[in-house]
Amino acid sequence: MRPAVKLSCVILTMGDRPEELRRAVEGVLHQQDAEVEVIVVGNGAALPELPGEVIALPLPENLGIPGGRNRGVEACSGDVILFLDDDGWYPSPRLAAHVSEAFATDPTLGVISFRIRDPEGGPGHRRHVPRLRAGDPARSSDVTTFLGGACAVRRQAYEVAGGLPDDFFYAHEETDLAWQVLDHGYRIRYDADAVMYHPAVKPTRHAGFFRMNARNRVWLARRNLPAPLIPVYLGVWVVLTVLRERRPGALKAWFGGFREGWKEPAGPRRPISWGTVWRMARTGRPPII
Repeated sequence: MRPAVKLSCVILTMGDRPEELRRAVEGVLHQQDAEVEVIVVGNGAALPELPGEVIALPLPENLGIPGGRNRGVEACSGDVILFLDDDGWYPSPRLAAHVSEAFATDPTLGVISFRIRDPEGGPGHRRHVPRLRAGDPARSSDVTTFLGGACAVRRQAYEVAGGLPDDFFYAHEETDLAWQVLDHGYRIRYDADAVMYHPAVKPTRHAGFFRMNARNRVWLARRNLPAPLIPVYLGVWVVLTVLRERRPGALKAWFGGFREGWKEPAGPRRPISWGTVWRMARTGRPPII
C-alpha cells in the first residue's frame, strides 16, 4: 500500500473577486477521496469571511505572485501543493485524488501542469499548453515548464529548487522554478486529465506586462543558464518579440525592461548543468526557445 500524499492548495487573491474566490474555495473543499488543506493568501488585501476550515493569510502588502505563493507554502503543511488563482476553479471533484495518486506512484514527479479549459467552451490559449507542439491540448507529455496558477508541485522539489523568486513579482517565476526542479532530477508533466477552468483572458491585461516580461526573461537567463547559452536564449527572444509585437509603445516598454534586466541584480546564479540542457532538448524544448 502506497503512503498517503497530503495535499495543500494555496489560493492567491487581491480581494477584488469575492464571488470568484468563493467558487475557487468551494471547488477545492468539495474534492472527493482526498482531503485538501486550503490556504487563501490575501496579497496586500483584506479577505472576506471564509469557511472555518480554511486558513486565511492576509498580507500587509502586495508581494507579487511569487512572493504571495511563497508565503502560502510557508503556511501550509502538504507534501504536494496545488496553486490556484482566485478566478480559476476545479470542475471535477476527483482532481485532488488524481493528483495524489500520480505523486504517490512516481517519486520522480516534481510538478504536474494542469490542462486549462475555457468555461465558455472556447478553444483556449496556445500558451496554456507548455510545450512547442501545442496543437493538441488533450495530449499529455513531459514538459520543461508549467503554468503557475494551474499546477501541483511536490514540496520536496519546491524546496530543493529554492522556491519561487520573490523579486520577479510577475512573469517567468514558474520557469525559474521549473529549470531548477529539472536540474535536481525531477520530471514535469503536462497532464491533460487534470483539468481546471479559467476565463480566456490575455496576460497583457496586467499593468507593466511588457516591462516585467522582458526584465524577468533576462533575470531568468542570468540566474539559470550556462554562460554560452545566455546570449543565444536572449537573442532568440529579441527576434521573436520584434516579429510578434509591432506596437511602438509595447516594444518601447519591452526593451526598457530588457535593459533593466541587465542593470539590476538578478539574484543568486545557479546555472543548470549541460546534462539538464540535454534532457530539456530531448523533451522537446531546449532552453534557447
